[in-house]
Amino acid sequence: MEDTGLAGKTAIVTGGGRGIGAAIAQRLAALGAATVVCGRRAEALQQTAKEIKQRGGRCEAWPCDVTDYSFVEALAARVKQTFGRVDILVNNAGIGGFGGPLHTMPPEQWDPLLNTNLRGVFYCIRALAPLMISGGGGDIVNISSIAGKNALPGGAAYAASKWGLNGLSYSVAEELRAHNIRVAVVCPGSTHTELSPHQGKDPNKMLQPEDVADVVAMMVTQARRAFTSEVVLRPTQKP
Repeated sequence: MEDTGLAGKTAIVTGGGRGIGAAIAQRLAALGAATVVCGRRAEALQQTAKEIKQRGGRCEAWPCDVTDYSFVEALAARVKQTFGRVDILVNNAGIGGFGGPLHTMPPEQWDPLLNTNLRGVFYCIRALAPLMISGGGGDIVNISSIAGKNALPGGAAYAASKWGLNGLSYSVAEELRAHNIRVAVVCPGSTHTELSPHQGKDPNKMLQPEDVADVVAMMVTQARRAFTSEVVLRPTQKP
């Protein structure tokens, strides 16, 4: 942990136990940030925190279900008590849903997907943005998907959640600019993680979690006079 570009800052990464979230947490910790990883799987969170600490970084693993506002409020209170501030919020927690045409989708699958991918981001911004405002500013990065830019037959509900997340991000960016808070959205293409194997695609040609982490690191370390509001990240070769 040699780079201290984020020294003295506190970063929260939702869905930080594995995949893209873990890679982002590790990258921010390597830049010197005190990092909090949260999610629903305590064992995975502890593993991420352990790896960061072994590299000399600071990381706390706190369970939190972003679909339940009481959990998110408790997270915000604990962050305030422990660190006194939050400088970076990465809304990464999300679930996929590729169950076929929307007209055949079981109705009970809709709420969990939208609640995690969209409502959870609202809850985190609602609970944590006031703390960021009181601290004088910061960065909010929402991890969306290229499915939030393009049609996704067979995954309409997932696409709807990500299109909604993009619209939320653009609007909140305008609301919070006056508070010195930059709100950005990252839309990765096919990314190789254990939770999204993308059957039939070559994992060696797919994006890796570290590629997304690099983009987030760039966003939160650029000069405060500017911000990158959106990045669409694609693999160089089609998988």
